[in-house]
Amino acid sequence: MTMLTRRHGRADITPLSPFREFQDLYDRLDRLISATMGEMVFPRETTTPWVPFADVCETEDSFVVEADLPGVTRDQIDVQLTDRELIITGEVKEEERDARMHRRTRRTGEFEFRTMLPGEINADQVDAKLRDGVLTVTIPKAQAAKPRHIQVST
Repeated sequence: MTMLTRRHGRADITPLSPFREFQDLYDRLDRLISATMGEMVFPRETTTPWVPFADVCETEDSFVVEADLPGVTRDQIDVQLTDRELIITGEVKEEERDARMHRRTRRTGEFEFRTMLPGEINADQVDAKLRDGVLTVTIPKAQAAKPRHIQVST
């Protein structure tokens, strides 16, 4: 029988590493198993940040990243752009309760989302908005990266 094992630490995975996608896959598998079977399968480590669900899409003139961060306030989020790498980090504090917890599926602790944008960008006009638990970061493309329509003449 094959056993699933949880990998510890991420020090060996850089943003440009091809193993980054495998780490994201393991993170998603971990979330699925934990949501299904609870925390007894893979106890949470407090040192490893969790990865929020996010979509990265491209329009004609910008890249748009939408990250699900329910219950997070804008003061708990840090957005950085280095060259073409977008980094969203923060921390969700665990609420103090006067009750015994029977099941926990909500994420707490530090989170981190990283993505390399596939084209040249205009870093001076990046816009980030948090609304209804979704962080939307819009990164305009550089003028040179925008497609130009060429008129064909006869």
